[in-house]
Amino acid sequence: MIALLTGQLAYKSINHIVIDVGGVGYRLIVPLSTFYALPDDGMVRLHVHTHVKEDAIQLFGFQTPEEKGMFSLLIGVTGVGPKLAVNILSNIPAGELHAALAEGDSKRLSAVPGIGPKTADRLVLELKDKARREAQAAPAAAPAGHPPKTDDPFADALSALVNLGYKENLARKALQAVEVPPEGTLEDLLKGALKILVK
Repeated sequence: MIALLTGQLAYKSINHIVIDVGGVGYRLIVPLSTFYALPDDGMVRLHVHTHVKEDAIQLFGFQTPEEKGMFSLLIGVTGVGPKLAVNILSNIPAGELHAALAEGDSKRLSAVPGIGPKTADRLVLELKDKARREAQAAPAAAPAGHPPKTDDPFADALSALVNLGYKENLARKALQAVEVPPEGTLEDLLKGALKILVK
């Protein structure tokens, strides 16, 4: 089982990356928090969760052990698969998620696309005690680094938000409401839109 990868960042996109380790390319699905923290190229080191299904083996990469630990907790909840867990971590940083679970804040959780009130309540019910026990753990580091410049950051941001489960018209309105300078990046657009969408 792969638990950690260190290698050259060969490819980077909003929902997955490829790391070249000794000539072998490993495809990792990453949350937006990890995407923001990665450089455009160079050596990277990610904590990895290996998810084995009947028909596939998937690798999920995380910038911090806290993110990986939170992911493992989330997929242990009935009805929460890896895709939804990545979506949750893309919308709520690991430290904030720990706090929301420890405080029983199901409203914060249900603001994430794909999580209804029942799923939010189940997450709180099953993880509240675990989150309280881990409350002493350090919160995830703030996202750093910059995503690559693209020809159309608005279109890329819209695509990322739709992939996260937001309806296209709501995602478009949120992006249009974001105030970014002319030199604003894809990261700026996504962060601004997510702040609006999770209110």
